[in-house]
Amino acid sequence: MKYSYFPGCSLEHNAAAYHHSTMAIAGPLGMEFEEIEDWNCCGATEYISLNMMASFALIARNLAQATKSDTTRPLVAPCSACYLNLSKCDKYLGEDSELAAKVNVALAAGGLHYDPGTVHVRHLLDVISADVGCERLQEHVTRPVSGLKIAPYYGCLISRPGLRTAEHDPEYPTSLDELLTCLGAQVVDFPLKTHCCGGHMTQISEATGFELIRRLVKGAMDSGADMIVTICPMCQLNLDAFQGAMNRYFKTDMKIPVLYFTQLMGLAFGMDPAQLDVGAELVDARPALAKIGVELPPPAEPAPRRRRDDKSLPMPTMSEPRRAGEPGTREAE
Repeated sequence: MKYSYFPGCSLEHNAAAYHHSTMAIAGPLGMEFEEIEDWNCCGATEYISLNMMASFALIARNLAQATKSDTTRPLVAPCSACYLNLSKCDKYLGEDSELAAKVNVALAAGGLHYDPGTVHVRHLLDVISADVGCERLQEHVTRPVSGLKIAPYYGCLISRPGLRTAEHDPEYPTSLDELLTCLGAQVVDFPLKTHCCGGHMTQISEATGFELIRRLVKGAMDSGADMIVTICPMCQLNLDAFQGAMNRYFKTDMKIPVLYFTQLMGLAFGMDPAQLDVGAELVDARPALAKIGVELPPPAEPAPRRRRDDKSLPMPTMSEPRRAGEPGTREAE
């Protein structure tokens, strides 16, 4: 199973654990991901509200780059924001010929062109759920995660109505629930599974951002979950990295680890946690993982807290970026 691959900016840095665990599970499942040439940022979530024309041109450039390889291959985006932007751009260009013409004028300046509908954009969760399936997943499970109660968290991006809802039910998606069940996990009822994590609201309004995070963390803990498992780098960042700040803001003491679904897959496949970057998260996952016999080294000392007059963004120190020469990097090609 061969796919074109759009890692996006997050998987190069703070969400490197998502990339490493994706590459780790790809081999046993017979999946091959070919990173598209010279990709650029998808614009994340805000840029489209500042300059729609430039935003669509920025996104469409990635779609055009993807056509340089085999166009019969789906373009897989592990990041939910990247998946949304790429899918939305393709959809809107197909519906608005005037917009498509303007975007192609911009692309022509770089010697590129894109015909809407040429590339089928898919989220990594959909690819593993639909193309691999439960039966094949279970063939590789050597360490069932049957001791874990897990809250499946989709976030608000991939389930947007109108974007291939056959793949992701906008009302009540279940593909992640089913995948986790195949690994042996006990999936808890988590009604907030598609609620927003706040995006970048922690940088705009702490009160709003922390409240959105609090609801999700409290909801998962109230459901009896040992862990939240997500499919989105932004969701993982907010729920993990800002959990401590949220607790300080509300004077609470809630703690629940947040892992990527690919990391849990790798653990169920019997892989070394270090290979999956398990342990790079900020909220200690050791108590939860001990329930399935996974031992992690003690967490590193936390970074010093920012001074009150420090206006820089509070980006946490996560795992190291992708290593040169590993599968999926340009050096390995």
